[in-house]
Amino acid sequence: MSTRPKNAPPPDLPDGMRAAVLRAPRELVVEERPVPRPGPGQVLVRVEAVGICGSDVHYYEQGRIGDFVVRAPLVLGHEPSGTVVALGPGAARHRPGQLVSIEPGVPCGGCRQCRHGRYNLCPEVSFYATPPVDGALCEYVAVDEDFAHPVPAGLGADAAALLEPLSVGVWACRKGRVTAGSRVLVTGAGPIGLVAAQTARAFGATEVVVTDIAPHRLDLARELGATGTVDVRGTRLADTGYEPDVLLECSGVPAVADEGIRAVGRAGRAVLVGMGGDAIPLPLAHVQNFEIEVTGTFRYANTWPTAIALAASGEVRLDRLATHRYGLEEAERALTAGARDRTAIKALVCPQPG
Repeated sequence: MSTRPKNAPPPDLPDGMRAAVLRAPRELVVEERPVPRPGPGQVLVRVEAVGICGSDVHYYEQGRIGDFVVRAPLVLGHEPSGTVVALGPGAARHRPGQLVSIEPGVPCGGCRQCRHGRYNLCPEVSFYATPPVDGALCEYVAVDEDFAHPVPAGLGADAAALLEPLSVGVWACRKGRVTAGSRVLVTGAGPIGLVAAQTARAFGATEVVVTDIAPHRLDLARELGATGTVDVRGTRLADTGYEPDVLLECSGVPAVADEGIRAVGRAGRAVLVGMGGDAIPLPLAHVQNFEIEVTGTFRYANTWPTAIALAASGEVRLDRLATHRYGLEEAERALTAGARDRTAIKALVCPQPG
């Protein structure tokens, strides 16, 4: 009879792992936790890379985002990639050794939103690093096999992790119905703005103009395919005369959103992607007179196949976004990289030793 604990990992894996745990605002510690055991239909993934998102930074600094409050120790990180190392009962879609990108939200599958394919709006979704659900700043995670997406050999662990923010860009372009010939304005050249701009070009947009206040981000936007940029520190968007069909608002700054909506042409679409203030000034006369559609976005649904194809083909370059890399014991430095280095675009944590 086996004497191994019921929830022990497979015998060739360690019993314990390291995890970076947020105990309180600005209090992150690396502690030992048990290696999870994959349940029915799950796979165990050795985490190779985790992108740091603005929401991770906000939880670290403030301990909350809106109604989501960190009330108990929480593992951050919802942009992970890793290698499948074990299969749970009934799991058959993956093989050990397969590199996967993890879609970090698992919906209930049975509610009205899920049945209509809008599983990103599932009220019961279990989403990494959203209290009280732990994220992936650790060495191993167990995940539903349907949400561990295999990536082709040409993509490495860093790019596989960044398929999550790319999915945000894909979803934004779909919501804006970006297509061949579209004229697109992207406000904000952070990681999401940069992938949204690249995705818009890949979807066929002939003009993609990106705005920001950081020259190095605007330089990168042009390198990655933007047809034009505007440094809004010295140039008002209204003075450029640019009239896009689609606004992808990625800054989260209310005044920027207001100015961007005012630029949108007749029968255009404004997609609010960035999360900042709770309210924005809506230029109602412009929206009504021009019949502009204004919509929000919440995460994504059914985007990973497209994101993988865009990254694998080279139409979207994720490698240029990863500017800083840290080990798990340096996770706190990863969370503060943007505050310490204004040239930072995206920090990654690589949890495996060595």
